[in-house]
Amino acid sequence: MRNGKRYVAIAILLALPIGGLRAEENDDLASWRDGVRVENVAPHADRHVIHSYFNTSPESPDGKYVLYFTSTAASGESGEIRILERRTGQEALLAENVTTEDAHRVACQQWSNGGQQVVYHDCRDGRWFVIAVDIATNKEKVLAEDRQVGFGSPASPWVPIYGCHWKPGPYRDLQLVHVVTGEIKTIVTAADVIGAYGDWTKEQFGGDNISIFFPVMSPDGNRIFFKLSRPSGGDDFRSSKASYRQGKVVYDLPQQRLVQLFKTWGHPSWSPDSQQIFEKGNVTVDIATGKTKRNAPSCISDHPSISPQGDLFVTDADVTKRKYGEPGDWAIAVGSMTRDDFVLIDIFGNTKGAKSWRHNHPHPAFSADGQRIYYNVNEGTWTTLRVASQSKSDPAPTKP
Repeated sequence: MRNGKRYVAIAILLALPIGGLRAEENDDLASWRDGVRVENVAPHADRHVIHSYFNTSPESPDGKYVLYFTSTAASGESGEIRILERRTGQEALLAENVTTEDAHRVACQQWSNGGQQVVYHDCRDGRWFVIAVDIATNKEKVLAEDRQVGFGSPASPWVPIYGCHWKPGPYRDLQLVHVVTGEIKTIVTAADVIGAYGDWTKEQFGGDNISIFFPVMSPDGNRIFFKLSRPSGGDDFRSSKASYRQGKVVYDLPQQRLVQLFKTWGHPSWSPDSQQIFEKGNVTVDIATGKTKRNAPSCISDHPSISPQGDLFVTDADVTKRKYGEPGDWAIAVGSMTRDDFVLIDIFGNTKGAKSWRHNHPHPAFSADGQRIYYNVNEGTWTTLRVASQSKSDPAPTKP
């Protein structure tokens, strides 16, 4: 535990028990209670190091590399995409001079096609491009123009793409692109959504001027959920008024049909079996029935996601009660999916870091083997990427 006395004091103040609520036989949280190592992933001298989002792990599916965006700009909105080999600690450059929308999700960089490709988006001379880089050859392939990338399944060669939410132009629909061949296919249109949920879209957006925004593919590659967006039509994408976004629509790819409409977004992520959505508040939503179930209601929650093994979840949250705009602390917690128990593994200041118009959040995510958790920290001048490794995890890499 980092700065133990400070964290114990904060935990007592917040009534958040360090070490969880109880210890039992067959304790699914045992390896997160003691001996947890918390370290910076990469050298952080005079640069931001940021992983993209809680819907995707920065660690490659085989556990060999960690993927991140790095920037020497104060805003954290322009920089490079790099990978670090965990065994040796050596970095490799995949892309440079990358311009992002904000430091919140940076370039949406992510693993694809079993870890053979990295996909990201970049604004070049005012136009957006979706790009794949082959890890073996370091060769770049432009997959789509005037579009951005959502989050795909790291196992799939297909990733979801969509038109810019503030000015989609002709790209109002949801498409998939193959990261190797470059084939693009339209999956569901904005008109399809209006046809299925017209009363709600009219009430929420005032008409049919909507586009599909921010799709996230399920781990098995068979389902996608997405928001809907009403664009502002302007050119300023670095603005909270660039578009109005709401709702959560689920689409089934094999059945080629819309499955569910949920009227709010929250902070959703997929369950590892692709049958449920896990929401802010630690609520599980069954896709087939639309029914909800609350998990570990005593645990903090902001950006929650379930481990690939399905037994635990990780989440972050702002845990300091204070006046709006005043500095405070965020925490990372690991909770059980089957009982009301959790472990607090880190607390830190999160009000500094990249000076982007849209602030960066921790966005914790598990590794594929469930033994490590990656998250962003905005405690000092530079945003840093940390990894918490459970007691049975393999050793940290050799520092370069």
